[in-house]
Amino acid sequence: MITVTPDIFRLAQVFTISRGSRTEARVLTVRVSRGGVTGWGECVPYARYGETLESVTAQIEGLDVGIDRLALQQALPAGAARNAVDCALWDLEAKMAGKRVWEVAGLAAPGPEITAYTLSLDTPENMRAAAAKNAFRPLLKIKLGTPDDMPRLEAVREGAPKTRIIIDANEGWTAEVYAELAPHLVAMGVALVEQPLPAGADDMLAEMARPLPVCADEAAHDCASLPNLKGKYDVVNIKLDKTGGLTEGLALKQAALAEGYGLMVGCMVGSSLAMAPATLLAQGVAFTDLDGPLLLAEDREDPLVFDAQGVHPPSAKFWG
Repeated sequence: MITVTPDIFRLAQVFTISRGSRTEARVLTVRVSRGGVTGWGECVPYARYGETLESVTAQIEGLDVGIDRLALQQALPAGAARNAVDCALWDLEAKMAGKRVWEVAGLAAPGPEITAYTLSLDTPENMRAAAAKNAFRPLLKIKLGTPDDMPRLEAVREGAPKTRIIIDANEGWTAEVYAELAPHLVAMGVALVEQPLPAGADDMLAEMARPLPVCADEAAHDCASLPNLKGKYDVVNIKLDKTGGLTEGLALKQAALAEGYGLMVGCMVGSSLAMAPATLLAQGVAFTDLDGPLLLAEDREDPLVFDAQGVHPPSAKFWG
């Protein structure tokens, strides 16, 4: 049996990127039950990729109830629907085998990974205050993506002078804006810039100097998207809601590393259930960005642990 239910998690504060703001995370929870055992997974349908709660629910409800992970890869395209079912099937398989998911997948036992903490787009004054409040964190991710971003970056650096910073423009800049900003980003000690130009309109990246690493996010989904990144990006952001689950996520990690890319493992804004499989994927990558639960005012029971060591893998009771 496969069931899918919508869940809503309130955010701790308004979360804003270049495309808009939100006050809650709307997710879908999928449960797959067989032989008295239930595995579960979560996805975040994303309008940027043409997904809605309703469309993703319909995709999941159209599946054969006995489907396995291998057949799932062909039954659904990369995206949120396949992600939730794939992760639920991994959880189910591990529970039925009496093992952890990383054992089933042939991976080493995972440990904690330092994760970025995201500051949403706001006025320079508010972003300075937010940076100062979170200056104890080793890695901050700043949401930018407007023509007037330098005062925001300067304010964040003032608020958190010693913290490593990565920037996510969410496709919000033009080639001209990015070319003008890039030297300043380097001077401000920015470690990485994520998706500065719109996916599909990013060919200029191959012709521009890249004085700091450029990460593909909206331009990178699954293994099939890798060829189009060549010469334009240095790092690939793997998100399970884009790859369509842990199965393709692991394949993309291996393929991207083989082609010489650095890796980031990121997330949509979701609960600990969405982050749990991604903690396995994040082992040893250059940048981990699994702060979704830290942005929520509420989470699931027995959630992931976040502490000075970073985000910890899930307990056996919770997932995997």
